[in-house]
Amino acid sequence: MTRSLVINTASHAVPIRREFRMAELTDRFGTMVFSEEVMKDYLPKDIWKRLAATLEGGEPLDLDVANAVAHAMKVWAISKGATHYAHWFQPLSGITSEKHDSFLEPNHDGTAITKFTGKNLIQGEPDASSFPNGGLRATFEARGYTAWDPTSPAFIKDDVLCIPTAFCSYTGEALDKKTPLLRSMTALSRESKRVLALFGKTPKKVVPSVGDEQEYFLIKKDAYRKRKDLVITGRTLFGAAPCKGQELEEHYFGAIRPTVSAYMKDLDDELWALGIPAKTKHNEVAPCQHELAPVYGEVNEAIDQNLVMMEKMKLIASRHDLVCLLHEKPFEGINGSGKHNNWSLGTESENLLDPGDTPLDNLQFIVFLTAVIEAVDNYQELLRAPLPRPATTIVWAPTRLLRRLCPSSWATSLPRSSRRSSMARLPSMPRAACSTWAPIPCPS
Repeated sequence: MTRSLVINTASHAVPIRREFRMAELTDRFGTMVFSEEVMKDYLPKDIWKRLAATLEGGEPLDLDVANAVAHAMKVWAISKGATHYAHWFQPLSGITSEKHDSFLEPNHDGTAITKFTGKNLIQGEPDASSFPNGGLRATFEARGYTAWDPTSPAFIKDDVLCIPTAFCSYTGEALDKKTPLLRSMTALSRESKRVLALFGKTPKKVVPSVGDEQEYFLIKKDAYRKRKDLVITGRTLFGAAPCKGQELEEHYFGAIRPTVSAYMKDLDDELWALGIPAKTKHNEVAPCQHELAPVYGEVNEAIDQNLVMMEKMKLIASRHDLVCLLHEKPFEGINGSGKHNNWSLGTESENLLDPGDTPLDNLQFIVFLTAVIEAVDNYQELLRAPLPRPATTIVWAPTRLLRRLCPSSWATSLPRSSRRSSMARLPSMPRAACSTWAPIPCPS
């Protein structure tokens, strides 16, 4: 049985000195992101127009455009101090992964140049030597490929240009969390536009948005090291109950401790530089529990930002002699840490889940609201499936959008009631067209 641990924070540690004034906040925000604004400055006008057509309308990306973008990205990254680039992807391990390659390219005369081509940008191949070959499968079939996702901006982290990518197998199966998400966004936009056409509207696309409120625990590093269960599993497996309960007024409404405040300030500093709109920070209900909430954004970019945010939360905590616990239930008897997904759906001009002023004006809102409610009711098992993993982010989609996104083989692994209610209606798909692994944050 999981038992709770009495937690202490280092309230007297010396805060780390910050290197900038708050007056410089707006100038610092997004300085480490290769955003659309930066691309407009570094790319020729015709190249930017062709790239914008890819970003907005999903047009094919030509190699000459990719070469121009890669050159501009290299020049910008080197000017920011980057020495390497990496295809940043989200494998099924719950964390992100990257393989760093240097911009340097040696010459035969002993000198070196910097090189980064469109081919390097569009596709990468992580080291596949450790992939299991399954005995009957050749080793070359075990390799994986990463493909650039231009809808999520590249960013610089630890002097490395990180390029958001999707990760797939040699035979086309999804090996990450981004690929099912992108498929769900495509299907969601297509079906939503069909509904909007009934109301006489023809938007370019329909995009879901999400704001991930991230809760976490901060404990002293020396207390963490004494607990092997915390070190190994991220949660307590034995121990005594807390000496007090979780009185709301003692922590939630209490002042933020100096050490925690210094940690939050340094965290905001790094997140803002990466273009992550960290907005709200406060104590949570449980002792030593806190929350960070960014402003909502397009779901693909928001999830990428959430993964970077969790990585930075753990890294910066170590600089303050603290340990950040992101486990969803690290201690028994007190609140767990949720990831609240404030989800919505909209076009370039309106929020589809925003009700009108009168019942007659609410018809469109009611249609989309009932679709979301029915989706949650029909596919609730898939919504619950990924929850035990602390890094999980779930995306909802209206009903009937699971086809062409999830394999029919899942029907045999889910409870019988699930097969009857939702999975039995899924058509079979070729292996290369969908993911074949265990349930992950798949649209539902």
